[in-house]
Order: sequence, then structure tokens, then C-alpha cells
Amino acid sequence: MSQNRPKTMLPHELDGKRAVVTGGSRGIGAAIAQNLLDAGATVITAARKSTDETPAASKFVPADLSTTEGVREFADTALSILGGVDIVVNCAGGCRAFQSALDIENDWQHTMDVNFLSAVRVNAALVPSMREAGGGVIVHMSSTATISSYPMILHYAAAKAALEVYNKGLAVELAPDGIRVVSLCPGNVETPGADEARDKIVEYLGQDPAAAEETDWAAEVPLGRIGRSQDIADAVTFMVSERASWITGSNLVIDGGKSAT
Repeated sequence: MSQNRPKTMLPHELDGKRAVVTGGSRGIGAAIAQNLLDAGATVITAARKSTDETPAASKFVPADLSTTEGVREFADTALSILGGVDIVVNCAGGCRAFQSALDIENDWQHTMDVNFLSAVRVNAALVPSMREAGGGVIVHMSSTATISSYPMILHYAAAKAALEVYNKGLAVELAPDGIRVVSLCPGNVETPGADEARDKIVEYLGQDPAAAEETDWAAEVPLGRIGRSQDIADAVTFMVSERASWITGSNLVIDGGKSAT
């Protein structure tokens, strides 16, 4: 399969749209932000810090989205820059600790704050401007960890599962306002964050890091490869476009067919 396949957006299809991408400094979030920029949107990216991957044409806002105060400050800044918001992509997330499912003192609260409550708080802060604009689209980034989880990341999977349930209910609540709400479930994707996670899993399981480097992560994927950030970004670009105007409350699994097995 070509590594350089064309992106799926149409020229200028997001002209005039104002978008926010949390977790937009690298990996999937950065690819989404770049796609939205290429389609004509004005984009604000948010994360703790920018990286070499952060799209240069986006307006980067440093933010700690794990706290109520951090989200409030970010939302105020975003609205002051954009004047309103039409597209919100909640891509902030991650798993910093791999632990027993019974280890509730370590990372449960932080994982819920980053992967679930950050989206709840961002939406609460930005939806009023979307209502004023007469509509919009909210995208939540979930994970196939909700389909087949492992004890070492149960806190992460639980946070993403909560996000998916929230996604459905919010879609119903906001439909009369013309605001669509969707979620996506990426599988095993090649990104800096996922690479770090795979290394931590190897460490948690006590495996030989050198031997683990030879692991063929694509072996169980029917389409024969792990994902790329662009695979997810293209799906998001479609979801926020008018081509997806009758899609809301849905959760799209993007994993090369792995969950089907």
C-alpha cells in the first residue's frame, strides 16, 4: 500500500471554519490539525508544549487540560482568538502508567481527567459558542482498548469507555442545536505516544526490550500493517465535513480489521 496516498479532504471544504484540536502538538492530533488547515480551516492546537510536529500554520496555545482551571483558561484564549468555534476535536489523552487494575492510588484520577473529563470540560466551555453559530461538530478520540483491554491499562480503557458513552448521550442532547458528535477508535497506530506505550508495556511485562523490538505488531492486523496518523486524520476530516452531515452519535473503529478477529 502506498505511504503517500492522497488525503481525503476536498479543496476548501472547511473554508471559514474555526477549529480547536486538543492534543494537537504531535502524532494523531498534529495530523488532524494539518488536515483541517489544508481544508481551509483556522486551527488552534493545544497541549502542554509544542513539538517539531505541531503544524506551523496553527495557532498553538499551551494548556494543561487535566484541570478545570486549565480548560477554562484555554477556552477563554481560544474564543478570544477565534471569536467562536465550529469544530472541536478532543484528541488530548494518553496513559502514563501501566499498573495492576487494583492499584487505585497511582494513576486512575489523572487518567480520567486527561482522557475523559478534559473533553467534558472543553465541550462545556465551547458548546455555547457553537450554539450561537447555529451548529458545529465535536469529535472524541477513543481507543480500541475499550474493545479488548488488558489489566495493565484498565484505567485508560475505562476512561475511554466513559468517553464513548458520553459521546452518545451528548449527540442526542445537542442534535436539536445542529451540533453533531462522533467518536473514533484508533487501533495500533505508529505515533510517538504509541511507541512510548509499547515500550512501557514491554517493561511492565518484564520482557527483553531487545527481543521486543522484533515484535511484528502488524501480524494480527488483517490489512497487514499498523496504522498511521494520517489514517485517523483523514477519517476525522470526513466526519467534520458536510459529507458526514447525517452522522452523529456514532463510534468509528479504525484498526485495519484487528477488532474483527
